[in-house]
Amino acid sequence: MTTPDTLPGERQQTILRLLREQGRVFSAQLALQMEVSEDSIRRDLRELASQGLCRKVHGGALPAAVEFPPLPARHAQQPAQKHALALAAAACIRPGERILLDAGSTNSAIAACLPQQQGLHVITNAPDIALALLARGGMEVTLIGGRLDPRAGACIGAQTLETVAGLRADVCFIGTCAVDAEAGLWAIDGEEAPLKRAVLAASSRCVAVATNDKLGTQAAYRVGGVEQIDLLVIEHDAPDAQVAAFARRGVDIQRAAPY
Repeated sequence: MTTPDTLPGERQQTILRLLREQGRVFSAQLALQMEVSEDSIRRDLRELASQGLCRKVHGGALPAAVEFPPLPARHAQQPAQKHALALAAAACIRPGERILLDAGSTNSAIAACLPQQQGLHVITNAPDIALALLARGGMEVTLIGGRLDPRAGACIGAQTLETVAGLRADVCFIGTCAVDAEAGLWAIDGEEAPLKRAVLAASSRCVAVATNDKLGTQAAYRVGGVEQIDLLVIEHDAPDAQVAAFARRGVDIQRAAPY
């Protein structure tokens, strides 16, 4: 428990812990909890922001913006978590559905878990996903063309956007760069963001799948509101405060099994 004599470094560690658990903090609440002045809290937040550990906003702070390495590097990150999430996400698929599967390492894991021989038609802009599904067999696969972006590992740009705008799907798995209960879905790339919006618009329902580090965060480009998420698939140990925040906004939540 903090006291008026708590050192700034200790306060800052507490602030970072609360950010991880809650997704956002407010200066006034922190000052009351830690029994220090709001000016002290604001100084802590400025210092944390200067180190890239949070983003200072009016009245408090948000977690630092999510930054993604290239796709091959992302495939090697958190494989057990992503496999558990993929199993939970794939379980919501119904036989005969048309699926828009956005690019991303978590969505690649979902592709490996999709049920076969159920008349599924998967449409994707990610060559690695299309090739993996083709190798598995038992479903129809459509690869959307366009400019292949090496960092995203997927086709993006005007041609891809035009194709998606002419599609209709039963469900989409949106590539989730960041998701917040108040601010919604976010992308890190200016060309990926409109494509993700088009994927949402072309689909009857949206499934967002997020590892713990993406919950309660924002990125550079907003994709859509939280009300556009029909199902949020999260890790088994996702922070309760984050889960409650999404539930209050009416989002259905599915926890993955422990891995």
